[in-house]
Amino acid sequence: MPLIDPVVLVHGGAGDIPAERVEGKLVGVKRAVRIGYEKLSTTGCVLDAVEEAVRSMELDPFFNAGYGSVLTTEMEVEMEASIMNGATLQAGCCSLVKDIMHPVSLARRVMKTPHNFLAGNGVMQFAKEEGFDILSPPGQLVTDYAREALEEWKEGQRRGEIEFARTEIGSSNKYNKAEVGTVGAVAIDANGNIAVATSTGGITGKLPGRVGDTPLVGAGTYADNRVGGVSTTGHGETIMKYCLAHDILKRIDFLGENAQVATENACKEMTEKLTGTAGAITIDSHGQVGVSFTSQRMAWAYTKGSTVAYGIEQNQHLEEALQI
Repeated sequence: MPLIDPVVLVHGGAGDIPAERVEGKLVGVKRAVRIGYEKLSTTGCVLDAVEEAVRSMELDPFFNAGYGSVLTTEMEVEMEASIMNGATLQAGCCSLVKDIMHPVSLARRVMKTPHNFLAGNGVMQFAKEEGFDILSPPGQLVTDYAREALEEWKEGQRRGEIEFARTEIGSSNKYNKAEVGTVGAVAIDANGNIAVATSTGGITGKLPGRVGDTPLVGAGTYADNRVGGVSTTGHGETIMKYCLAHDILKRIDFLGENAQVATENACKEMTEKLTGTAGAITIDSHGQVGVSFTSQRMAWAYTKGSTVAYGIEQNQHLEEALQI
């Protein structure tokens, strides 16, 4: 089998992203993809690459993951993440994670257990046993922006207006701080090994205990060396009903669509059928890239060779030299 050009591809969440957040998100995804690519070049491990790329976005308040996560109706951060190895189909998933800076690393640690998924009190106990730093006092991940978003969402509720954070149907809602979204990364090495990781704080105004698509294998994350890898973002309730990540890979596998066409068609058909919008990033087994979204905006970036490609608007494709 001929060697493949290694690729690292990331997204920073799809949704009604306000104009004032665009530049910060572009800076963040370009930083993440460089970090992931450097890690892949150094260790040769695609799991390391996607974990590090996502960790960088979990530290960035411009993203809805880790520090920057949105709030539940009870003013708390409840996060979830997943990671998957395309060589073995081994997965690690976690949900209802609190006061941990890097849920993606906790998800990867779950891969050590006999299980795929840990949540709630169980995953928090596991995190303590594994030596994760539990932030104390609680609430250190709550940002001023997240507080403002929840207050705007609550004001919309009081006025009886659209439940933007729970429906994420279009781009006309005035409560623009209530953006949904996720962060994710997909990587392939020269030998065709693929890994995917996804992390999120969920949706503004979610009920405590809500679980979205991000930690669900086949919905938010999927990796299979035979076909490719996908990370999704957008309205979780819609994505999980459509099994968006799995649908994209099955289009590649059974319909012979390339990564870009499969990603476009799956996102479009999902939105046509179920209304909710979303986006996805894909790398197929040949190292070809797919990026598409039906939301207003989605920040994305990938590096292949000496170039970083990136964008956030529909049909936008910018490039600059890779600097590591």
